[in-house]
Amino acid sequence: MRRREIAAGMALLAVGAGARPSASQTGDATLDAVLRRWDQDEHPDLKGVVVLVDGQRVAERYYNGERTDALHDIRSAGKSVTSLLVGAAHDRGLIHDLSDPVERYWPEARGSAVGDVTLTDLLTMRSGLAADDDLPDSPGNEDALDESADPAAFLLATPRATAPGSAWLYNSLTAYAAGLVVEKATGRQGQDFAREALFTPLGVERFNWASDVGGHIKGQGNLSLSVRDMARIGQMVLDGGRYGGRPVLSSTWIEESLKPRVEIGSVDPFADGYGYFWYARALPVGDDAVDVRFASGNGGNKIYVVPSRRTVVCVTSSAYGRGYGQRRSQAILTAVLAAQTGFA
Repeated sequence: MRRREIAAGMALLAVGAGARPSASQTGDATLDAVLRRWDQDEHPDLKGVVVLVDGQRVAERYYNGERTDALHDIRSAGKSVTSLLVGAAHDRGLIHDLSDPVERYWPEARGSAVGDVTLTDLLTMRSGLAADDDLPDSPGNEDALDESADPAAFLLATPRATAPGSAWLYNSLTAYAAGLVVEKATGRQGQDFAREALFTPLGVERFNWASDVGGHIKGQGNLSLSVRDMARIGQMVLDGGRYGGRPVLSSTWIEESLKPRVEIGSVDPFADGYGYFWYARALPVGDDAVDVRFASGNGGNKIYVVPSRRTVVCVTSSAYGRGYGQRRSQAILTAVLAAQTGFA
C-alpha cells in the first residue's frame, strides 16, 4: 500500500473547500493567506492544518466541513506514536535495552522469525520479516494481518525473508510487533499505557486507538486524534520530550528516535532517512534545505517538526490510498516554511 501511494503521490498536486476557523483567528495573516490556497482543492478530502511556532498556535484552518474537535484516523502516523510509547517504557526501565530481542519481553515468540529480532531492528523497519504490504500474497501482508482471527499468532507464524538488520522494508506487521512488545513489557493494555504515559501529560482528553480482535493495540496505526492534539505531540517532540515545561519523555529518547539511521531516499520521494518510526527530510525551501522530522500516515496525515524554525505543522487528510494526499501535505509544509522566509 505505501509504495502504491508513494508512486501515485508523484501525480498532480491537488488543493480543498470550505474552512473554519481561519488562521487570522489565531494571529498570523500571512499564514492565513497561505492556508487559504487550499480552499478550492479539486479533491474534497483535506481536513485540517495547524501551525505552531514557539509553542503558539499561529495558524489553523479547516476544510470540507471538518471541526476543531473532530477525531481523525491518522493511519500510519500512529507508528511514530508507538515509537514514543516504546520510549516511555524504556524511560521507566520496563524496556531495558534496544539491543534486547523481542522474546525477552514476549517469551512466546521464542523460536519464531520475530523472536530474536532486536528492538532496534523493529523500530527501524529492519525486522527481516516476510511482510510486504504491497504484495497481496506476502505472508505478512497488512490486509491478511487485519483479517486474521488471531493477529498475534499470525505474527508468530510469519517467516523470515532476510536477516534482521540487513534490509529496510516498510510494513505494518513490524510496527504491530512493537506495539505488542510495549504491552508485554508494561503489563498494560496499549491504550491504557498510552493514556497514562503520553496523552494525559499532553492534555489530550479524547483519542481512539483501535485494537485487534485479541484486544491488542494496533501499533501499526489506526489512531484517531484531533489535529490540535497531533500538534501537542509535535510540540513535545520539538521540545525534546517536554510539554508545558514538564518532562513527558527523556530528551535522550527523542534525540535517538529522530536520528536518521537508514537511508531511504532511493525508495521514498518524500523522505531521506528513517529513525525509530520517524522520517527525516532535508526539504528544499527557496535556497535553503530545511531539516524536517515527521510522522506520516496514508492519505497525507502528517506531524511535521521543524527544529530550526521552532515550528510544528500538522495536517489531517482522508485521501486514503491516493498518493496526491502525500504530495499535497508536503506542499502545505513547504508553503508555510517559504512564507516564514519570504519566498512565498
